[in-house]
Amino acid sequence: MSDGHRICNYEGTDYHGDFWRGRGRDYEDLAERAALRRLLPGRGRRLLDVGGAYGRLSEFYSGYQQVVIVDYSTSLLREAQSRLGRDGRVIYVAADVYALPFVDAAFDVEMMVRVIHHMEDVPAALAEVRRCLAGAGVFVLEFANKRHLKSILRWLLRRQRWSPFDPAPYEFVEMNFDFHPAWMRARLAEAAFHVKQCRTVSHFRLPLLKRLVPAAALAALDGLLQPTGAWCQLTPSVFCRAVLDGPRVPAAGALIFRCPACSGPLPGAESQVLACGRCGREWPIEDGIYNFKVL
Repeated sequence: MSDGHRICNYEGTDYHGDFWRGRGRDYEDLAERAALRRLLPGRGRRLLDVGGAYGRLSEFYSGYQQVVIVDYSTSLLREAQSRLGRDGRVIYVAADVYALPFVDAAFDVEMMVRVIHHMEDVPAALAEVRRCLAGAGVFVLEFANKRHLKSILRWLLRRQRWSPFDPAPYEFVEMNFDFHPAWMRARLAEAAFHVKQCRTVSHFRLPLLKRLVPAAALAALDGLLQPTGAWCQLTPSVFCRAVLDGPRVPAAGALIFRCPACSGPLPGAESQVLACGRCGREWPIEDGIYNFKVL
């Protein structure tokens, strides 16, 4: 719990093994990468991967001078650290998305994939993501779509009670939300994001199809259909590329951290600790992982 918000915490879990490795989701993984190749800038100064977990999408980090992976789970960050190394270009940060420990305009590109469906307060989360993004920066967001074809058919056949056309988010299990595309677009607009492109992803998320057709072939077909997201979103996953209002503002300099408790300055590491000059809070650096979780 942080400031009244429930937190979905994967601490101590084998998210990689329990959800991805050998779990029949190769097609979804490949389809999502196809969308990101179209939406995410190939290079930049500083990239923030919000909820980056064990670094599943690290293939998209190579064109950036610096990458920050932020996740609430330190155990997943340890896995990312073991996969990606400690050369200083990738920074590992344990933090709450509702209180990100970064100065304003710290990043020129941000991404959030398979994360926002765990957020009960989307406006608050988007406000923090927006605060940390430089002017004219790019934000790529993936969200779970409640108005997908399967849910529409189930509703028409009276096999589900909730309407996929109701704009309100639907919590189908605890801390897992589906969102109506129009509702999500409105929340992005409230946060001053302009959606420039949408791609629909996972058109063929059916167990029978995934058993009969190789994942790479399904993903290739999915990639051909993804541009239809510009005018219709009927898939379980939707990707958006959004930009900010205003003139281009350079990303902040080398100092990117601020105190998540009081927004005060953090002048630098001393004995593996970042000490806030305003409130006196100390934030540890634990074996290469910056721990900013507000408990």
